Amino acid sequence: MMEVNLVADIRQILSTLAAQEGQLVDTEFLAPCVRGGSVRIKVSSMVYTFKPQPRNFEGWAIFRPINEEIAAVIQEPSLPQVAEYLQLLLPVRLHLACLLQGQTWLAYPVNESDAKHRTGVAKPVPVHLVTEGSQFEPIVGRWDGHCLWFEEIDRRADPLPSEKLKAALKQLILPQEVRFKGMTPEMRTVYELVFRNIKDFDPKVLDQQRLQRALKMGGGELRDFCDRKHYWLVEWTSGTGEHHTSAIAKNDLTVMSAGICLSGLDKDFDLHSLVGVVENR
Repeated sequence: MMEVNLVADIRQILSTLAAQEGQLVDTEFLAPCVRGGSVRIKVSSMVYTFKPQPRNFEGWAIFRPINEEIAAVIQEPSLPQVAEYLQLLLPVRLHLACLLQGQTWLAYPVNESDAKHRTGVAKPVPVHLVTEGSQFEPIVGRWDGHCLWFEEIDRRADPLPSEKLKAALKQLILPQEVRFKGMTPEMRTVYELVFRNIKDFDPKVLDQQRLQRALKMGGGELRDFCDRKHYWLVEWTSGTGEHHTSAIAKNDLTVMSAGICLSGLDKDFDLHSLVGVVENR
């Protein structure tokens, strides 16, 4: 008797699944999709995964299953439909860092503690379907438990820090040297992410920028410099027009040899302060 009931139960389950699969091809659903990815739908506790058609589709769409493996793009959803979908997910505030591919960007949390509480992690993460924004831009993403989806530019955030980070990057200022009022550890981290991904530039440019900034702070001007492994031999001009050559330590720009007599106190100065010492001696 038990065996008969078991067979009947299995047949009922199979019959129910067959009916659900029959209804599946008549079901339209809204979903986001990354290029080369897949979309999912949950019907009566069953999760179905489909490849989109066309295969290279990227964006938001209303899909309809063609069979058990493929769902075709039927139409573009309205903005209210997308907004309603996103409202079901957890919001996470982030800074955009680098474009990875297509509409996917690498981003970093605005607040590490809050991001860890909401998503379980506080690290660089991909955000999909980013349709607007640029490096350092604050955005709101939505977490579905597996992925982050772009919702909007964070209009409530102060835009000034992003502009300061962009200006620092344009000058190729080293991450450890970027400082401004209101800068957070998370801002420094996102700057480091962007800085590490700069391509097609000569590393010597960074050294030149660093030396030039130090000299300008003191009122001097860089003429040229040579790499001597552990130090730079720097040729520079003071504000009064005098030409000097000094040996400068790479790690902290300490003066190893000023090129003028400082009574053995060379290492008490750095490149910035050296300019003033020379001009006031």
